[in-house]
Order: sequence, then C-alpha cells, then structure tokens
Amino acid sequence: QVHLEESGGGSVQAGGSLRLSCHVSGSTASLTSVRFITWFRQAPGKEREGVATIRIHDSLTYYDDSVEGRFTVSQDNAKTVYLQMTSLKPEDSAMYYCAGFNGAGATWWSLLHQTAGYGFWGQGTQVTVSS
Repeated sequence: QVHLEESGGGSVQAGGSLRLSCHVSGSTASLTSVRFITWFRQAPGKEREGVATIRIHDSLTYYDDSVEGRFTVSQDNAKTVYLQMTSLKPEDSAMYYCAGFNGAGATWWSLLHQTAGYGFWGQGTQVTVSS
C-alpha cells in the first residue's frame, strides 16, 4: 500500500502564495508502482479537477491551463511532492488532494482529466483565497 498525506493548506489573500506538500510512504514494491503524482482540487458543488502532475522517474511535469505559470509541481526523491502556488486567485479556493497513478496507458491529458488509474489518494488539505 501507498500512503499519501497532504499538508500546507490555509487561508491567504488574493495574490499570495502557498506551498502544499504530499508526503509519500509505503512498501518499496508499492512505491515503485506509482509512476505519476497528481494534484487535484475540488471546490464545493464542482467536479474534481487535476491541476498539475509530475512523472516520478524523470520529474517531467504537466499543468492545466488554469494554473500554468502560477503553480509549480516538484518532488524530493519521490518522498515528498510539492505544489508551489503563487499569484493565487479566489477561484483557486478548493480542497486539494494528491493522488498516485499506478495504472496503465496514461496521457498527459488523461492524467489531469480522469481519475481512472489512480490507486492512492490523500485526505486533502483546504486552500482558501480571499479577495
């Protein structure tokens, strides 16, 4: 099993910054099955959406257009995956989740727009951006 735990959420004014962390732990066999870690968010009354993903073995990244240039995803040897968020907007307010992809046949688009193949999820951390 792989355990994911998010931290770093909070309240911030528009234009501010936050850094979220996703702490990754588990057995070696389970950890090696996770090829991507993706940050999703879900606001009340809205569908869950992927915002950023990172490929574990080479740190290649991909972003949704809504956060491109403002958010940066990075990793620390796959033990912790970060989401640095800058120039925050009220519409960025949501519960943020990290998820581990251990499925097959992913494309960059599908990693952000589908939840199939994600075998591991964290409990989430709340981000609130006030205007």
